[in-house]
Amino acid sequence: MVELSPQAIAARRQRLARVRDRMAELGVDALFLSHGADLPWLTGYRAMPLERLTVLVVRADPDEEPVLFVPALEAPRVPEAGGLFRLRPWRETEDPVELAAAAASGSGGVRACAVSDRTWAVSLLALQARLRAARWMAASTVTSPLRAVKDAAELEVLRAAGAAADRVAGALQRGDIALIGRHEADVAAEISRRLLAEGHAQVNFAIVGSGPNAASPHHEPTDRRIGRGETVVCDFGGVLALPGDVGYCSDITRTVVTGAPSAEVAHCYAVLLDAQRAAVGAARAGATAEHVDATARHVIAEAGLGERFVHRTGHGIGLEEHEDPYLVSGNTAVLQPGHAFSVEPGIYLPGRFGMRLEDIVVVTDEGPELLNHADHSLVVVDA
Repeated sequence: MVELSPQAIAARRQRLARVRDRMAELGVDALFLSHGADLPWLTGYRAMPLERLTVLVVRADPDEEPVLFVPALEAPRVPEAGGLFRLRPWRETEDPVELAAAAASGSGGVRACAVSDRTWAVSLLALQARLRAARWMAASTVTSPLRAVKDAAELEVLRAAGAAADRVAGALQRGDIALIGRHEADVAAEISRRLLAEGHAQVNFAIVGSGPNAASPHHEPTDRRIGRGETVVCDFGGVLALPGDVGYCSDITRTVVTGAPSAEVAHCYAVLLDAQRAAVGAARAGATAEHVDATARHVIAEAGLGERFVHRTGHGIGLEEHEDPYLVSGNTAVLQPGHAFSVEPGIYLPGRFGMRLEDIVVVTDEGPELLNHADHSLVVVDA
């Protein structure tokens, strides 16, 4: 059986205490954590997305032990967590929903429950049928504000993941990853192999969009051959883990050009670079998430390209590639030390070209900390 490191167990004990404080604040009696990132955040265990129910039941009362219900055949995969929770494998002839509902009721009954946002609907409906008198809410109401503020151990892994992604981006900018004449999909596959070689356990995505395809922010790499004189947007990331704990995500975007850029492309990229720099500078404790978005958007709009920036400025990152806090208009959440997120403005001219520049940024007491340092300029790759 895999064991969590002592540091990982200690961190999770602190997280569990904060979760219970938050539950008490919100009047939540029982928390059900199934599929999604909340479960490994608290237990170190990533559940397989099976139809069989896996769920951690946490009561707000600290005297009541959390119980992790897993299918018996999955029990060997659960790491030893130093008594952080009780493992209860269930047999095929048992009803895990009934078991979980009984644990949630505990000694004091249950009036309000929170359930993982990614719990299978069939499991939620079955739990609701057992606990008819309870009111329900999304578990993210409890966990997301807590998970958004990374602790020292989480930041250590995020820095390592960012450095690994930087090395791949550096290879791209040096011309070590050939572009001209190659299929986008082939380049994406090479980027993926390099991420794995740099220590990632898995690749979450590798976007390669060239020429007119670069104007599609989430372009799926195709068999289009990359030509000369084109912008090529490369956005990639994966999951990197340090020994004795679960993995955290990387995410980086660099745009290169295959030959000398046109005056229009050079101008657009200068605007993009100014917008990204300004937004990073605005990512300080006490600022709102929407302020960072507005800062990037203002620079691009002032250049007459506002309609060409079609997505939010950034998203939180951690156990998931997209999580709180989101840098978007309307999000008045106040940034605080430990928040980690992407800053990735983009400019897209449909049918012609596109560009995006992305770094992961951490809010600290001293100001924004960049986790990506690969060249930010519009690098010419003539290979």
